[in-house]
Amino acid sequence: MRSTLPAFNEVWQRQFRSSVLNQIQCFPAESTFLIGCSGGMDSMLLLHLMSYLSPEKIRVIYIDHQLQSISADWGQFVSEQCAVLHVPCIVEAVDVQQGNLEHQARNARYQAYAKHLKPNEILVLAHHQQDQAETLMLRLLSGAGVHGLAAMKQVDVREQFTIWRPLLDISREQICQWAIQLGVQNIEDPTNLDTHYDRAWCRHELWPVLQNRYPQMQQALSRTSYLMQDAEDILLEVLQQDLALCGSVTEIDLKKLFQLSNARQRQLLSAWMKGQDTYRPSFEMVERLLHEVIGSKSDAQAALHWNQYYYVRYQQKLFRLSAAEYLAEKSQSNSFEQTICVALGQKVEMLSGDYLAETAKMGLSAALLGKELNLVMRQGGEKIHLYGRVGAWPLKKAIQEAQIFPWQRYRIQILSIDNVMLGVFTPKGFWLAQSEYCEVGGWQPKLIS
Repeated sequence: MRSTLPAFNEVWQRQFRSSVLNQIQCFPAESTFLIGCSGGMDSMLLLHLMSYLSPEKIRVIYIDHQLQSISADWGQFVSEQCAVLHVPCIVEAVDVQQGNLEHQARNARYQAYAKHLKPNEILVLAHHQQDQAETLMLRLLSGAGVHGLAAMKQVDVREQFTIWRPLLDISREQICQWAIQLGVQNIEDPTNLDTHYDRAWCRHELWPVLQNRYPQMQQALSRTSYLMQDAEDILLEVLQQDLALCGSVTEIDLKKLFQLSNARQRQLLSAWMKGQDTYRPSFEMVERLLHEVIGSKSDAQAALHWNQYYYVRYQQKLFRLSAAEYLAEKSQSNSFEQTICVALGQKVEMLSGDYLAETAKMGLSAALLGKELNLVMRQGGEKIHLYGRVGAWPLKKAIQEAQIFPWQRYRIQILSIDNVMLGVFTPKGFWLAQSEYCEVGGWQPKLIS
């Protein structure tokens, strides 16, 4: 580690070194660092400082969003600066999806980070105190709760990777002073001055007005974010307890949910809907889930679509379904018919899963093995005489009794021969029907996956 930074004020040097070294101690000794560098003043200063503190442990990545014609030149600039400092550099071009430009650019950027991060490598970003205060203000104006107002953490441990923001307590003014003292070169992104974007508007229009009235606003907002982080940690402990009580990632027991206060219900549903995504749903979306789905009549087929998932109620449970699972029924024709031949030990692929034909105490006649058997979709109105039960009863009633979810019922198929029902393939296994083809020591399809 180098002991001095050229032309760098000793007071600021001691302040930065002591702060960063204290933060580094929270990481394992074998950790290395990938610096996200845009070429702007903040990230270029961070690059220079980290190159003096830990030159052998750092790499740099520049994300080219390809939103401006000059963005490739900025990547070249970052690469050249890294070469001077003998720091490895990655330039990654990404495609930004349609939609909110700032949000989609952020998504593309973090996907690229995740792609290049190595095991035990920490992502280092140059967010500073004013960035933190602006983030809190923008989230407050969007109606965010505790989670949003917690803003950015100095050390943010996520499922995919960990983010470290060593400059988060450093003011923009200090960063400018350090950059001048060190002679740090940087590029200027014109969109940082375009008040069409929320953050640029906040920085150039809203910020001066508020700071003129409240000179210590930046420090106060930064302090608020730390208080909100404490509140979020406490809330997370309660949420984990409530989720363990009420259900899992895919379902919520409504009887247990209703045992909680209204506030805890809303917080639990908000966190549950968020799942592994970056952002929680809006307050209005949670209210819609409470009133349109959870509060719907028990026989209603209400569903709420949010962020590629469908939320549906069945009896006293709330389910989170992927779009593919929920919409599969609508793409399946109920007039589908086919014939199958079955052999012992043979795997048979059905809509409800994979089955293996095995011998059983009571099953279908061996004479049916190798014969063409008819397979049709459930149409509705069918009756079944289940083996071991008295009399025939509606197949619909058997499905309801077995608690097969409505969105899974399109996978039910009826097996027959010469208009004699042999059984039914369901998501919960094969149901043997009473018929002249039942015999002791026969065979049955067994659900294996």
